[in-house]
Amino acid sequence: MLIAKVIVELSLDKKFDYLVPPELASAVRPGVRVEVPFGKSSRTGCVLSVSEVENFQSKFALKAITAIKSNSPQLPAKLLELGSWMADYYCCSYEQTIKALLPGAVRRGTANRGKRRFVLGEQSKVDEYFHTHGNRKSAAKRLSVLQLLSREENLTAEEITQSCGAGASVIKALLDEELIAVGSVDPTATRRERFQTQVAPDQPRTPTGEQAKALEGIYYLLDHEEEKVRTGLLFGVTGSGKTEVYLQSIAHALKLGKSAIVLVPEISLTPQTVRRFRARFGNALAVLHSRLSDAERREEWQKIYKQEAKIAIGARSALFAPLANLGLIVVDEEHENSYKQSEAPRYSARDVAVMRGKLENAAVILGSATPSLESYYNALNGKYKLWTLQHRAEDSPLPEVKVVDLALAQARARENHEKNSSLFTPELVTAIHDRLRLKEQVILFLNRRGFARELACPEDICTWVAECPDCSKAYIYHKSRQMLTCGLCGRIAPAPVHCPQCNSEVLKFHGVGTERIEEAARRIFPYARIERMDSDTMRSADSHEITLEKFRRGELDILIGTQMIAKGLDFPNVTLVGVINADSGLNIPDVRASERTFQLLTQVAGRAGRGDKHGEVIIQTFSPYNDVIRYAVAQDFPAFYEYDSAVRQILQYPPFGHLIALYARGENENDVVEVINAVFNKVKPYCTEEVVAVEPAPAPLARIKGKYRYIATFRGEKISQIRRMLRHLVLHEVWKKSVDLYLDMDAQTLT
Repeated sequence: MLIAKVIVELSLDKKFDYLVPPELASAVRPGVRVEVPFGKSSRTGCVLSVSEVENFQSKFALKAITAIKSNSPQLPAKLLELGSWMADYYCCSYEQTIKALLPGAVRRGTANRGKRRFVLGEQSKVDEYFHTHGNRKSAAKRLSVLQLLSREENLTAEEITQSCGAGASVIKALLDEELIAVGSVDPTATRRERFQTQVAPDQPRTPTGEQAKALEGIYYLLDHEEEKVRTGLLFGVTGSGKTEVYLQSIAHALKLGKSAIVLVPEISLTPQTVRRFRARFGNALAVLHSRLSDAERREEWQKIYKQEAKIAIGARSALFAPLANLGLIVVDEEHENSYKQSEAPRYSARDVAVMRGKLENAAVILGSATPSLESYYNALNGKYKLWTLQHRAEDSPLPEVKVVDLALAQARARENHEKNSSLFTPELVTAIHDRLRLKEQVILFLNRRGFARELACPEDICTWVAECPDCSKAYIYHKSRQMLTCGLCGRIAPAPVHCPQCNSEVLKFHGVGTERIEEAARRIFPYARIERMDSDTMRSADSHEITLEKFRRGELDILIGTQMIAKGLDFPNVTLVGVINADSGLNIPDVRASERTFQLLTQVAGRAGRGDKHGEVIIQTFSPYNDVIRYAVAQDFPAFYEYDSAVRQILQYPPFGHLIALYARGENENDVVEVINAVFNKVKPYCTEEVVAVEPAPAPLARIKGKYRYIATFRGEKISQIRRMLRHLVLHEVWKKSVDLYLDMDAQTLT
């Protein structure tokens, strides 16, 4: 008899045996999705393996597969193998990895065509509703819908109901009051217009000596599949032509009859990347990222599945494109934290790309001007190949970098009774005026959104701070809307006009965000065309592309933004980059704080002077002599690597060891403490001297969405036994139902 091992769409992390009936024997294969009886109902499952067994013994009667899901495509065998590895390594259930491999619209076999999708109405109306109804219990459902749509747009009625429990009557009432609107019904035509627009064909450029050497190494990997080391780090300074290396490498792969995947870390980079690749390869490529609707995602996925596209481009999810004969995977800006998924499966797309390359014998290129310490360590130790681009393409010089001491600027401003010195120093103001006079463009960077990071009472006897009631976090203040938002749970509340605790009529702002920078810039440069690019302004699916296209056409003079404008963007007319406060991420209690600050500063500085005009960067900081800032100013990554890795090696942090974070969360703090201590105490006796186990404690963000959070960590070079034990305890042992347990393998942050 034929026995199939099937996982059902429940997070049980368990395979079930089913009999394959004779009439389905030819159709049931690994990767096929099937209908199976499960308990008193039926479930959809995925076949992992099929084997022929002569004497199958079981104390239970074996049930048979009911039907094949004919409208759902088959997962390729190599992707199934990759999913199995991910489930084991990242300590999550098999079912969760299958969901990651197959987009929801593909799993369901439908793209929700014809279903209405909803977006927020006019922002001023929404804000007014929060001001007038924010404290009314009768409006709770409506408010929850508005909060949901402020975080995620283009949701169906079913998705809204599933997320916040609001039914059709609530949605109709919001529509009638014009607080929400219908965003789209069937966006397929929009997709064709957006993703298949014609661009002028582009020809390969003659490579520089450094590019030619890198291409020679990549071609060798593509031509010689027997080569054991098949991953390489392309370490090139900003503007050195890494994208041209990617393009010519992919062209070589296509000549060999192979396909390719290109990963970018930010959705804002996707339109620019797609435009460059379409200019070189035409429309035979597919785009995959989270801003696509169900219809768009399903159509792009099917395009790849039917081999109508040989190149898949996008963010994390593009890594699982079902390409046939995969020959090359490119991970651009491989150091980016956004490649790490925050929900199960908590995988690193960079590391999974390396594993997929290994399973499919494909070459993998990791590219960055500021590599992760892990990738650089692997390159230095021979695990990866290393190709270096030390000079900019076209021999254009790196931008001149100036460091301005904010402490001195503030002292000088107090003496002269000046304003805005903490935002725009005289050096930066003068430089911006000069660039605007020459009709050149400026980028201003601050990795903080909102007007202020905190709204508080200034009275000495009062301790009131506007904090989210469900999270351990102060609200972000938005002045233009007079609203408060929580960056963790998305809660929205009207900003008070006086202190709720002592009734003081004056409230004080702490910290600076991009909204405040925009307000000051409009006041100082009233004639400039200015736009802001952060998660508050980039709400719709096309926001990134529209704003960047305006900037590209020269319709904007100054672009203000957060990290979404800090990397990968290539605008030849940008000759000045201003970093408003380089210290904003430097003093965070995180082992990667120095690395992220160095990377952000180096990357944003690299946006200047990419054309034939000389570039300038002004970095404003309270720590002008800080080592991290000095290395970033010099764009000296090897020196920074030596500096930061020395500390990490002593503490056994990555890249010198793996880091596992064990989290517990729940509404009852005592239950959370009890469960995480019990798990930790079961594992602790097995920790050798080579493993550093840090006992449970409140997480840095101790409460999110009303749930208390505790964390314990394990780190060391040889930690696989601890990982397997933790995986079993979290997924298969029974603990209190009120407590969620989860693991983050190779954690990027410990918040």
